[in-house]
Amino acid sequence: MDNRAGEMQVFLRVVESGSFSEAARVLRMTPSTVSKLVARIETRLGVRLLERSTRRLSLTAEGQIYYDRSQSLLATLEDIERDLSQGAGSMGGTVRVSASVGFGILGVEPLLPAFWACYPNIVVDLSLSDEIVDLYLDRTDVAFRVGPLPDSGMTARKLGAAPRKIVAAPAYLARHGTPQTIADLADHACLGFNFRRAAPVWPLRDSGRIVDRHLTGPLIANNGETVRRMALAGMGLARMGEFHVREDLRQGALVEVLTEAVAGDSEDVHALYLGGPHLPHRLRAFLDFMSPRLRLFLAGG
Repeated sequence: MDNRAGEMQVFLRVVESGSFSEAARVLRMTPSTVSKLVARIETRLGVRLLERSTRRLSLTAEGQIYYDRSQSLLATLEDIERDLSQGAGSMGGTVRVSASVGFGILGVEPLLPAFWACYPNIVVDLSLSDEIVDLYLDRTDVAFRVGPLPDSGMTARKLGAAPRKIVAAPAYLARHGTPQTIADLADHACLGFNFRRAAPVWPLRDSGRIVDRHLTGPLIANNGETVRRMALAGMGLARMGEFHVREDLRQGALVEVLTEAVAGDSEDVHALYLGGPHLPHRLRAFLDFMSPRLRLFLAGG
């Protein structure tokens, strides 16, 4: 039977006590058994973890990595057992969450009732904005980000990707015609965005190369939901994430156009948070609950 957690505990005790004999005394094993367990770990990993001498034991570089990660893993196992033994319902506190308007409404909000059924004492402080927030300044625990990530010391958990589509209402296309080429966009209203990270162009694929098409239209907005609603109202074409218009496309309220022009146009979606591997229980519970379900949502499930 694989008992790597038990082997890790033995290894930690050897390092912390400084000798096989002392670790064996504390663990109520024989020194030879302890030595064999450590040797088995080294054989399995194919690296030396301890430098042995007659006077003392010392960690190799690989041993230090194994020690640090074993500590973290065993602490996580203890957290899991403590949380389950105490009951998830006893976990409390506030998780401050930021998400784009569309992703928050369509992806995050529908999952909250089931989350609260598991963790009734955790408060979710949810802010929706298509502007990028500063997690430090805004005291945000986790931000769901669509698009490129900044270089920072924050931890990112990838959830999936959001392909882009160009869509319009059937009524708009009936009035103005359906664009067949990128050049046709010059005769159409293109709904856009005004937040800082939005470029006033659509990067489109034309004969195998990417060209930037400058926008002209009656609306620029600071969030995708407004753009979606104006597209539904027949005010123009919109370039949006697939998840944002998925149901509209299924119901026929919006129609996709220029499919080949946006082939490969996709943005990654991440959960971005502070704290690395050592997270408050409430935040870890929130991330572990949301992540697999949001991956399924982005995949179209």
